[in-house]
Amino acid sequence: MPTITVIVGEPPYGKERLYTTLRFVLAALFEGHAVNLFLFEDAVMAGKQGQEPKEMPFLVDERMPNCEELLKASITQGAQVKVCGVCAAGRGLTQDELVEGAEISSMQTLVQWVIGADKVVSF
Repeated sequence: MPTITVIVGEPPYGKERLYTTLRFVLAALFEGHAVNLFLFEDAVMAGKQGQEPKEMPFLVDERMPNCEELLKASITQGAQVKVCGVCAAGRGLTQDELVEGAEISSMQTLVQWVIGADKVVSF
């Protein structure tokens, strides 16, 4: 099966872009694809442990999607997850604060993933 490299920079909450990205990653893994997920800019915060999103505005019983849980599920299913080190440092995020399986990395890793991927998707 092809390898898909997925790149995202949107924050985990406030927009649905990262939620959609993680749904895409899980669907690709379910189909048997190898998936590399690179988080940069505000998306690095999706890798932080201890997320507790509260209810969605204007919807009494609905909760925000928990990006930490979706990210953990992606890792469990085989996704390789890297977090931009420059972006993480700029937000005060350290390796110790990341979910297990996510790793602080660099743009050089992203370049290698893009070169080696069969498909590249940016959200």
